[in-house]
Amino acid sequence: MQKQIQFPNHWGETLAGTFHVPTEDSRRGIILGHCFTCSRHTRILRDLSLALVEEGFKVLRFDFSGNGQSEGIFSESIYSKQISDMKVAASFMSAEGVSWFGLAGHSMGAMVALLAAAEMDKVRAVCTLAAKASALHTTHFLNESQLHVLQNTGRVHFVSRGRNLELTDAFFADAARYELSKVLPSLVQRWLIVHGDQDEIIPVKDAHSLHQYKPADTELAIIPDADHMFSQDAQRQEVTDLVVKWFKKQAREDGF
Repeated sequence: MQKQIQFPNHWGETLAGTFHVPTEDSRRGIILGHCFTCSRHTRILRDLSLALVEEGFKVLRFDFSGNGQSEGIFSESIYSKQISDMKVAASFMSAEGVSWFGLAGHSMGAMVALLAAAEMDKVRAVCTLAAKASALHTTHFLNESQLHVLQNTGRVHFVSRGRNLELTDAFFADAARYELSKVLPSLVQRWLIVHGDQDEIIPVKDAHSLHQYKPADTELAIIPDADHMFSQDAQRQEVTDLVVKWFKKQAREDGF
């Protein structure tokens, strides 16, 4: 069963989510975060949710504030706020009886899941799909003209997925606070890194770089022929099977 839900974040904005509930009650739960400028309805998150709930997990995929059907302003969608949104999502899941937590995310959502896990003792396992390993405050998606505007005005407009969006200096300043070299070596959760070897947005070498931060208790899976969105059915199915099997193993080892 799945139902559309709403819950407030710490800024009083209403976040929209889809809550998947298994046939039998479960204390195991997974929270999924979406990619930059995306929503909870990307195909990889939908497929993962359906597969996880079939294996007895409660699953929540939700729109970060300023994205999808959630309230908020996109330009305020900084890492710190999205990490806070994920913590609030965990509180929702706790109220629904979840006591074993896994976090997962795709692209920017993967990094949010990873950074949130580092701050959440209750999280036992984290999975990152197509995550970036270099500086989080990168401006790689901006052209030279846009970079010039950002440097001179402190804000920049761009178009993504048919949306006219704006970012300000605050986004890049907030992202610069998170140094992976300081965060990841102390990560206590078990970690699964998944990446396509044909990723056209974030090269597969980033996955190998991430793995080097914490080789112990971390698994690396490279999906042949998969692009950034895992857009092909066969590769998406491979990812789904892999991730579900891995989360089942982690929960089982913890007695859930």
